[in-house]
Amino acid sequence: MKVLVIGGGAREHALCRSLSLDPAVTALHCAPGNAGIAEVAELHPVDAVDGAAVAALAGELGADLVVVGPEAPLVAGVADAVRAAGIPVFGPSGAAAQLEGSKAFAKDVMAGAGVPTARSYVCTTPEEVAEALDAFGAPYVVKDDGLAAGKGVVVTDDLQTAVRHAAACERVVIEEYLDGPEVSLFAITDGETVLPLQPAQDFKRALDGDQGPNTGGMGAYSPLPWADPKLVDEVLETVLQPTVDEMRRRGTPFSGLLYAGLAITSRGVRVIEFNARFGDPETQVVLARLRTPLAGILMAAATGNLADLEPLRWSDDAAVTVVVASHNYPGTPRTGDPITGLDEVAAQDAPHAYVLHAGTRREGEQVVSAGGRVLSVTATGADLTEARERAYTAVGRIRLDGSQHRTDIAAKAAEGR
Repeated sequence: MKVLVIGGGAREHALCRSLSLDPAVTALHCAPGNAGIAEVAELHPVDAVDGAAVAALAGELGADLVVVGPEAPLVAGVADAVRAAGIPVFGPSGAAAQLEGSKAFAKDVMAGAGVPTARSYVCTTPEEVAEALDAFGAPYVVKDDGLAAGKGVVVTDDLQTAVRHAAACERVVIEEYLDGPEVSLFAITDGETVLPLQPAQDFKRALDGDQGPNTGGMGAYSPLPWADPKLVDEVLETVLQPTVDEMRRRGTPFSGLLYAGLAITSRGVRVIEFNARFGDPETQVVLARLRTPLAGILMAAATGNLADLEPLRWSDDAAVTVVVASHNYPGTPRTGDPITGLDEVAAQDAPHAYVLHAGTRREGEQVVSAGGRVLSVTATGADLTEARERAYTAVGRIRLDGSQHRTDIAAKAAEGR
């Protein structure tokens, strides 16, 4: 099977790594990729949001399957263009990807499906914003209605901060604050059958102790020893399957990866948001634990054959990923700084720990930073304590001037909290 992966972040590196280990994959391509992905896949230049260009590249390569990683190409309808060319594609249509592309649309779908979520208002004027913020009170939750690369949400006790964020967006969803821990649950679907993966937890805040500004995610771990063993079955029954059924009923069937961001509140499970693709950094830890070869799962979803798959196999090991971010992230990041120590991790920590590239590029013989989140250092172990130790040992070998990372990823869970 020849596979083409679209994207160039740590999520796509994790996908490519898993696909490269699948004996069914005879050729692996990625466009545009990054310096790390180049070690496991052949890279090709492409404008990832240009559906015609992506479809043409897939045709030239004779791809049997195209996997669209990031949200922007999905919302732009890249999967539609590939499907129109007669090539199986893992990823929802542009219409179905509005589950992530519009928070207001997602709320409407959840209402139609009876999915439990936070009460909310969609606001387009300062007056509506003021009324909604007053109705819910602090902490204020203000979400940009459109795509914002994981940084469109502000949760704050400061009213002026909430008002400023709302004013910077054309349309916002303001909702009640959901208490309790957050959980990420991925599900692969072909539009009818829904196959949940293992849950993970990520860390959105930039600094230790969940302090600092919101980011795209500074680390993650799986499994969740504190979670109810029935959680996945409950979410499948009350959230994932009803949402997929509702999308099909509306004439916009959702095929690909449905990500549910959940809050385990005092009143039960509530959906915070949906994404239409693998989430970063949770993908890194979920795929690290998956034992069933990945290509067959993605192809089954792309061709409507998920119901025929055998149950997924999972490792009992724990996995932890720690994001190494550039200077000033999540503000305007500094780029172009050399990264060293990657060879040391490969030589001394593999196979239990490895580095997935996000914002990197190659300049001659050097790998340099090229974005805000630069690397995801991922490790597995018999439990979270061992996985954490291995991940942070590997992080300690990497040198990137001005870089930052959290030191408390999975710490509470490893201590049994």
